[in-house]
Amino acid sequence: MSKEDGSNHRARYTLEFKLEAVRLVKAGQEASVTARVLGAPKQTLSNWARLADQGALKGAGERPVSAEQMELARLRAAADVREDGARHSKNATAYFATESR
Repeated sequence: MSKEDGSNHRARYTLEFKLEAVRLVKAGQEASVTARVLGAPKQTLSNWARLADQGALKGAGERPVSAEQMELARLRAAADVREDGARHSKNATAYFATESR
C-alpha cells in the first residue's frame, strides 16, 4: 500500500503473504524485484526474512510463527502450485485433443 493514494496508515500484510515473500527471496529472487512486484518496501522484506530466520515472523495481529508452521505453510503452497499445474495441464491436453480432430 503506497502513500501515493493519500492514505496515512500502515499496510497490514497477512502471514501467508509474508511467508511467500520470504520464500521467493530465499529461493534466489532478488529482494528488490520481489519487493517491487509485491508492492512492499525492500527493507520490510529484509526484516521479514530476518524474523523468519529467528522464528518470530508474525502476520497482521497474529502471534509468532514456529519453524514447523512455516514449513507447513510452504508445503501447502507447494501442493497448491502442483494442483494448479495439473489442472492447467489437463485443460491444455483437452484443448489440443479437440484441436487435432
